Amino acid sequence: MTTVHEKVDRIEADAVNKPEQRSLYAARVKVHPKRAHGTFRTLKWWVMAITLTIYYVTPWIRWDRGPFAPHQAVLVNLADRRFYFFFVEIWPQEFYFVGGLLVMAGVGLFLITSTVGRAWCGYTCPQTVWTDLFLVVERFVEGDRNARIKLDAAPWTFNKISKRVIKIGLWLLIAMATGGAWIFYFADAPTLAQNFFTLNAPPVAYSTVAVLTGTTFIFAGFMREQVCTYMCPWPRIQSAMLDEHSLTVTYNDWRGEPRGSQRDRRTDAATTYGDCIDCNLCVAVCPQGIDIRDGQQLECITCALCIDACNSVMEKIGRPRGLISYSTLSDYTAHKAGTRDPDHWPSVIRPRTFIYIFVWGMIGVAMLVLLAVRDRLDINVLHDRNPLFVQLSDGDVRNGYTVKILNKRAEPRTFRLSVEGLKGARMFLAGSTKETSDGLTVDVKPDRLREMKVYIRMNPKDLGQRETSFRFVAVDMNGGENADKAETTAHFHAPSGRKHNGEHD
Repeated sequence: MTTVHEKVDRIEADAVNKPEQRSLYAARVKVHPKRAHGTFRTLKWWVMAITLTIYYVTPWIRWDRGPFAPHQAVLVNLADRRFYFFFVEIWPQEFYFVGGLLVMAGVGLFLITSTVGRAWCGYTCPQTVWTDLFLVVERFVEGDRNARIKLDAAPWTFNKISKRVIKIGLWLLIAMATGGAWIFYFADAPTLAQNFFTLNAPPVAYSTVAVLTGTTFIFAGFMREQVCTYMCPWPRIQSAMLDEHSLTVTYNDWRGEPRGSQRDRRTDAATTYGDCIDCNLCVAVCPQGIDIRDGQQLECITCALCIDACNSVMEKIGRPRGLISYSTLSDYTAHKAGTRDPDHWPSVIRPRTFIYIFVWGMIGVAMLVLLAVRDRLDINVLHDRNPLFVQLSDGDVRNGYTVKILNKRAEPRTFRLSVEGLKGARMFLAGSTKETSDGLTVDVKPDRLREMKVYIRMNPKDLGQRETSFRFVAVDMNGGENADKAETTAHFHAPSGRKHNGEHD
């Protein structure tokens, strides 16, 4: 007689010896989005044209900063560690400005997502913009949705091969232009372009173009919606920012259901159908290949092309527009319950919106204030560590310092370097025998740092203690009353065993 335990063991053994043949891999189902026409499609055309123009043209804009600075309006000068943006110049130690811009961008994304959902994804994300551009080429070469589907299923004839070669060739040209435009942000664009095409550019330029060409070609040409769904973290992050008052693209099933085609409506007079005629045009135009009528989905980038498609159908059959529309969850629920006018426009203004706007604005104001009051001169001093001091044959004490003066203006300047708070101090530069108590005259090239070795000599009688604090002061000699001035604290070290009068115990 077979026991229960034996039966269980037999079942487990069968499961091990004959596992279910189930694959964990799902092949991509190619999406062939149909071209849409309407308000949101026009908006996307404008956004694509503006963003691409900014990206490709910006490196070629000139900005006169004088004879000692680059004339490229936007330049990330890695060699000299500078970032130029029109009239703004950012030094490495001022990287907090870049950090502030990144924080503003993050808060701005939070604001946009909490109010109008994934509008960034649907309109201005680089993946969306370049995918739209690649689709323009694809439609131009192979035709619209039905023609492309038919071409994919057709055998490999000369016509199919030629169209694919032309399409891929145009894609590669766009991808190469994308990578090429990027490297022009990091060097003088006309000079780098000439060196690039004459094969005299640095190897990093060619490798950067190759990498960006490959990623643009693959992501926008072949992966498309997979990048948005599987590679991008934003769909997951944005779920924490949406609430019942956030605008999203919504199918108003309270108005559209039950669905029925035009034929069903003619043959079944007993059923009261909704406005949706089940034409599937909203699915055909979707670049993500989803059906918005299934409700909110991770894949939806809220590009609103389904709204344009549905509105065009509603106009043809004489029904009101807005079967698919931008709506909030609260308004959708109220409409479905019949407690709100269908023509009511949802409001996205709420305390959360004002908080985002306030934080975003305060960061911007703080950065503008810091930019307006920032110093264009900086001084840094490092005391010699070994030895801390040298006692000369005549009894004087000498300390050595490494002084760095940073000229943040695009013009040569002359500074007076002096000390304050150290009575009787005499200064001289390394390699020079000329001492001065009034200060040193220092020339600094435009937009450069000058480093020099400075010695200070003191009579022991003028020292009151073993370690005396004082200040190095640098002043622009040509600045007049509003001359730039910078100072930093340093210390003068002397031997121990001295009284305040400087005599030995």
